[in-house]
Amino acid sequence: MNYDLQLDAALQRLHDEGRYRTFIDIERRKGAFPHAVWRRPDGQEQPVTVWCGNDYLGMGQHPVVLDAMHEALDAAGAGSGGTRNISGTTVYHKRLEAELADLHGKEAALLFTSAYIANDATLSTLPKLFQGLIIYSDALNHASMIEGVRRNGGAKRIFRHNDVAHLRELLEADDPEVPKLIAFESIYSMDGDFGPIEEICDLADEFGALTYIDEVHAVGMYGPRGAGVAERDGLMDRIDIINGTLAKAYGVMGGYIAATTKMVDAIRSYAPGFIFTTSLPPAVAAGAAASVRHLKTDQGLRDRHQMQARILKMRLKGLGLPIIDHGSHIVPVHVGDPVHCKMLSDMLLAEYGIYAQPINFPTVPRGTERLRFTPSPVHGSDEVDKLVKALDQLWAHCALNRADLSA
Repeated sequence: MNYDLQLDAALQRLHDEGRYRTFIDIERRKGAFPHAVWRRPDGQEQPVTVWCGNDYLGMGQHPVVLDAMHEALDAAGAGSGGTRNISGTTVYHKRLEAELADLHGKEAALLFTSAYIANDATLSTLPKLFQGLIIYSDALNHASMIEGVRRNGGAKRIFRHNDVAHLRELLEADDPEVPKLIAFESIYSMDGDFGPIEEICDLADEFGALTYIDEVHAVGMYGPRGAGVAERDGLMDRIDIINGTLAKAYGVMGGYIAATTKMVDAIRSYAPGFIFTTSLPPAVAAGAAASVRHLKTDQGLRDRHQMQARILKMRLKGLGLPIIDHGSHIVPVHVGDPVHCKMLSDMLLAEYGIYAQPINFPTVPRGTERLRFTPSPVHGSDEVDKLVKALDQLWAHCALNRADLSA
């Protein structure tokens, strides 16, 4: 067996399909975001504006966060020193979990190293706790949720995206005595559309199912204290398990679930993804806690974020570009072809200093490739002007007429 030839063939398939992904070497600089420096392949440095990051509110450079991290680093050192069960639980971890439980109005919260791990570990563990559990999962759920459901060894049902009628059909077809859980998202990150939270909660009540919501792209940004779309809509108390991240709007790193004390205790006691993983560094936990605490009261930052998203969508619609607008802060521009998408991304970066990674399969279905822009409160009017002008020029320059791009 020639293993190198097999690897060459696998990589070549990605190149042939226009899906080969390259890392762009970006140097973020404190106080300058969204401006950064791109280290080009030739070794030269070029100023760029980051338009595809998930530091949605710029909290990764906020003084409140940085001060808390410096203080914890000086006090506790770099790493946590172990798993949560073996020397890796510190006062910083406990404070962060208390902040998160308070944020979501739940009895307890549990930290993981990422929201991916939180989803995977929790969803793969639940069938160990509820024998015969059936998980009903939205077809467009994040890869971490899909993986957790796939690995758990239990029964699963996939309902069409946001299709409550289809979900009802699936629930009605199963034994009413069997334990059930409905897993879905509040905001789906590639299209920026919202999940039908209230309707799903109504079905869960009717069929005796637990509810599991991923609020990763909503925490910090929606609701009067930033707890997410469920808080905004007054539905948090109807959700059994809430998943969130500390790596997007909160600007740091890590993931978590929030639920009852008993649910959290069971997950931490049975989930290998929690038990056998070194805990977050104390400084990271401290910075995240400071960010969560700050955003509970900074509605002005959330308002500016939504305003920038509305402005960008309005400007791009004015150009006639095929944007996908479901009312959230995410601004996808539909391209529909992986080669064209990569070409547009490369030209934005090299010619205009605008960094927006192409989004291709398997992140999105084939034929729906897109550029995904994430405006933030720190993207000012000058940055928006430059992006709009660049996209207008590139659409014409590349001879990709709008009809082709939106097909």
